[in-house]
Amino acid sequence: MAGRSVWRATSKLLVATTALGGGAAGATIASSDDPATALKLCTIVPLRLFRDSVTAATIVFDYEYSLWGLPEGSAERAKVKHEVHMRGARRLEELCFRNGGIYIKLGQHLGQLEYLVPEEYVCIMRESMLNRCPHSSYDQVHEVVKKELGGAPDEIFDEFDPVPIASASLAQVHVARTHEGQKVAVKVQHTHMTDTAAADYATVELIVNTLHRFFPSFDYRWLVAEVRESIPKELDFLVEAKNSVKCMDNFRKLSPRIADYVYAPRVYWNLSTSKLLTMEYMEAPQVNDLKSIQRLGIQPSDLVKLVSETFAEMMFKHGFVHCDPHAANLLVRPLPSGRRSIFGRRKPQLILLDHGLYKELDYNTRINYAALWKALVYSDANGIKENCVKLGAGDDLYALFAGILTMRPWNKVIDPSVDHLVVKGTDSDRSELQMYASEYFPQITELLRRLPRVILLMLKTNDCLRAVNGSLIQGPSLDSFLIIGRVSSEAVLESMLLQKRSLLSWINFWLQKILLEGRLCVMHIAVWLLQLQKALTL
Repeated sequence: MAGRSVWRATSKLLVATTALGGGAAGATIASSDDPATALKLCTIVPLRLFRDSVTAATIVFDYEYSLWGLPEGSAERAKVKHEVHMRGARRLEELCFRNGGIYIKLGQHLGQLEYLVPEEYVCIMRESMLNRCPHSSYDQVHEVVKKELGGAPDEIFDEFDPVPIASASLAQVHVARTHEGQKVAVKVQHTHMTDTAAADYATVELIVNTLHRFFPSFDYRWLVAEVRESIPKELDFLVEAKNSVKCMDNFRKLSPRIADYVYAPRVYWNLSTSKLLTMEYMEAPQVNDLKSIQRLGIQPSDLVKLVSETFAEMMFKHGFVHCDPHAANLLVRPLPSGRRSIFGRRKPQLILLDHGLYKELDYNTRINYAALWKALVYSDANGIKENCVKLGAGDDLYALFAGILTMRPWNKVIDPSVDHLVVKGTDSDRSELQMYASEYFPQITELLRRLPRVILLMLKTNDCLRAVNGSLIQGPSLDSFLIIGRVSSEAVLESMLLQKRSLLSWINFWLQKILLEGRLCVMHIAVWLLQLQKALTL
């Protein structure tokens, strides 16, 4: 009886979304000015919508039917839930790859939501969405190059490798050589993206809205809205090129101390359009290629510090943040100047790729976010609450927001010990957070509804950086959080100085600066002693 009831609900979901989606797709097609595209969409949209509906209904039915009657907290329910999570994740993975395009982008987003999505989904999406992206055929690439640059690849370039060296959800990259002899990377957009993007937005949004209507606690509307806003920008490669230039300008003007240590490939503007981007080719390993990095004479710990400082400067001082810093978008090479540390170690230079997804933080959001991280690093419970509330978490969900940001339970967040926040938590911490996420799912979705979308992107950025740093070092990186503490504190101090330009404010600024440096010095000594203690106990 229960099974029939659940099946009726999921059948309604399937019929409703298919019927409504058919109408939405029909309206989109009817208003098209391009008959060929409209005809193509007539076949593609209903098929994708049907797949979406069947997958959503099947996953919902599997959860409802498989867990029916199993008592909360029982070992049997936990075991069955894990199995259902795995089946649901595999079904969603298959849907993303069969539909392609923005579905893969959505899958990549889900793979970063450790605080919201069950661990099984996170692992499967992370494992597949970055490594198994679709490829365009050489004929399709030939078509794009000819349309965008006015000639075939072997006419525009002296050499053009038909086999791509990398492929992502929106484009793929080919190695080429210009007629002037420069080796370049040519990023070519997948041809199907512009054909189906508008229809994909409509169908995905429809599915998510319908699921939310039937199951109110399932609310991923913010994620669809974010993808709907960001994908058109990511599909315009001239926006990406301009972002890379602006990013480097920000480091030169606002963070000159580390400007030489951060690099973006040069853009060849005469060989770039909205659908094709030609850049300087970078011969360098990814940041998670530990063996190659060590062969270059670079210490992984130095690289962790540079990654942390680079993105701390972006978030807290520039307010213009690269929001897709996964390992494939971060390369490393020795500093071209050849400068070394006082111990003779080669210094790293971080190379930032894929500048399509950036977010700008307005002044108040940037300063409140910096003040929040300052409070987190220094275990300031009042400061944490005050700034969480300012960012929209409210008096009731500030502890949850702090836990999501740090991937730590509240008792660890406010622990006054110097190592209370680390890049890589213990299995116990992770299990506690997963259990918390499962138990308080409605509160988490409510929190995500309240927070500005730009802060949700910062959460994704934090998760990416946590994964990158975790791949470089086995243990916790205490230095990373000291760097975050220093940069966020400096941003807050600088904002205080801008508000009151007087002799007294200048004196107060330098006193606060001296106190900050003293506090950080004490924390560095404490970190060194902890590291020494760990080394001696090995």
